[in-house]
Amino acid sequence: MTIGSNWLAAGIIACACAISAAFVTQQSPPPSEPSTVPVISDTNSLPGPRQPIFFRHDIHAGQDQIACAYCHSSVTVSSEPGIPALETCLGCHRIIQGSTDSHRNEIQKLWTAFTESKPPEWVRIHTTPSFVRFPHQRHVKVLGATPAGCANCHGDVAKMPQVYQVESLRMGWCINCHVQRKVTRDCTACHY
Repeated sequence: MTIGSNWLAAGIIACACAISAAFVTQQSPPPSEPSTVPVISDTNSLPGPRQPIFFRHDIHAGQDQIACAYCHSSVTVSSEPGIPALETCLGCHRIIQGSTDSHRNEIQKLWTAFTESKPPEWVRIHTTPSFVRFPHQRHVKVLGATPAGCANCHGDVAKMPQVYQVESLRMGWCINCHVQRKVTRDCTACHY
């Protein structure tokens, strides 16, 4: 190697180190957008069951526009939409600490559940009788894994501080949807 190529190699290494250092050092997060959702101090008046952690769909799916399938990752491949793992939540909440004391308290519940290896016992909201098969992946394929697609059955969760059941999920309601979309009404599609 010549002296000139040594200087070139040293320059490349120094540049690479400077670039990687810029990625490794922690940057303070940019100032967050002002909240567009109301602060809720009393959840007793909200429809739907109380959950172990007050998860605000109106903030996550509404204000922050996080895609349904980001948290409910198995919805496109499974009969069940899946509840996100705590690691999914903490992926964001390692940085986002909450803008109010009540938000920080709920985020702390995530950390406590994670450190104690005890996932929250969520209360199921949407359910069908045991003799009905409702494969989410088939419905998502037709309706889409978008807020609009999910809203067909779940309502506009992007506007719900606390999720509650909007539709009856009774057989007549399901058949009406199948008729509107011109999909099968064969009994064995749902009862097998």
